[in-house]
Amino acid sequence: MNKYFFYSIFVILFACGNQTSNTKDKNSSERNFRLTDRTEKFLWRENRYDEKLKDTFNTIVTNDDLSETISDPEKAALGFVATFVGSECDWDGKASEDFENLNCKTLTSLNLGYQCSDKHLGFLKKWFRNDSISLEELENCPIVPYTTTSQNTFDFINLKVKNNIIAVEFGVSGINLRIGESWSYTEIDYFQLKNNNIKLIKKEKSEIDREKFNIGE
Repeated sequence: MNKYFFYSIFVILFACGNQTSNTKDKNSSERNFRLTDRTEKFLWRENRYDEKLKDTFNTIVTNDDLSETISDPEKAALGFVATFVGSECDWDGKASEDFENLNCKTLTSLNLGYQCSDKHLGFLKKWFRNDSISLEELENCPIVPYTTTSQNTFDFINLKVKNNIIAVEFGVSGINLRIGESWSYTEIDYFQLKNNNIKLIKKEKSEIDREKFNIGE
C-alpha cells in the first residue's frame, strides 16, 4: 500500500511541476510589454565650460534620468538609432587591438556598453530578432571615434511613444575635413512593438543639405 501511495504522490508532483514550468515558459515567451504614451527629449546640444581646458565648447547632453526609467523596447529603439551616428565617441584609455573599447555618450547613457560590443549588439539583436533588415544593418556596426576626418554626430534626439509605436526623431550634422564638405539632415524612425520584440517599419528622412568649405578657414 505504501508503495502505491508514494508512487501516486510522485506522479502528482511531477505533473504539477511540469504544468508550472510550461505556464512559466509560455508567460515568458508571450509577455506583452505595455508602453506609456509620451514625448521626451533624449539628447540635445549645449555650450558648456570645460574646467580642464578652460574654455566653452558646444557639446552633447543626454537625458540620463530618462535612460533610467524607459522600457527595454524604448531603449532598443534609441540604441538602434544611436548605433549609426556618432555621439562624441572616444576610446576608453588607449584603443585596444580589436577596437573594442569605444565609448559613446548615447550608449553610455543607455547602459549599453562600448560601441559594437557584445553587450550593445546582443541587446539589440534580441529585440530585433524578427526584423531581418535591421539585423543585417547591425552586422555593419561602425566604429568611428570623434577624431576621424569624416563623421556624423547628433544635434538632437526626441522620443515619442503612441500606443505600440515608438518614434525616434533626430537631427544629424556631418563633416569631411579631407574634401572640405559638411552636411545636415533630420530623420524620424518608426518602430512597432509586438509582444517582446520590435521592428523598424518606416523611415522619414529629409533632403541632405550639403555645403563646401575651404579647409583652414
